[in-house]
Amino acid sequence: MKQPKFSETQIVNILKEAEVGIPVEELSRKHGFSQSALRGH
Repeated sequence: MKQPKFSETQIVNILKEAEVGIPVEELSRKHGFSQSALRGH
């Protein structure tokens, strides 16, 4: 089974950043994930 790249706490923090209006493009660059990961491919 594949290990998750981010911990639960990290995911929650990223989602909180998104809630306050930080663009997905900026979050993906900052945290190193693809934008398609949020869109379900």
